Amino acid sequence: MIFLIILLIIICVALGIFVLIQNPKGGGLMTGGSGSNMFGVQRTGDVLEKGTWVLLTLIVVITLSISAISKNGTGSTGGSKIQEHLDRTPTPSPLNQQAPANTTPPVNEQKPVQ
Repeated sequence: MIFLIILLIIICVALGIFVLIQNPKGGGLMTGGSGSNMFGVQRTGDVLEKGTWVLLTLIVVITLSISAISKNGTGSTGGSKIQEHLDRTPTPSPLNQQAPANTTPPVNEQKPVQ
């Protein structure tokens, strides 16, 4: 499972690099550079776009497999350290199991403030 997590991190970094080196297509929030892809790099754009989709598909598949492995409990870690700590912690018992009868003093026993 650790191998899959490391592989997922490497693929995420590669996807970020692929997205950053692509030429802008001029859509979305882009407001200028109308002729940026006029003469040239269509083949490079196709390769980068296909690579982006492949990396995205790999991220989805690896994420789902990590999720399935962790739900089945067959991961190499064995269990969560937090869950083990919670299992070892004793549950506190209530100190006073009965509700207090009356927390305010009776009206006739109150002293006037001077």
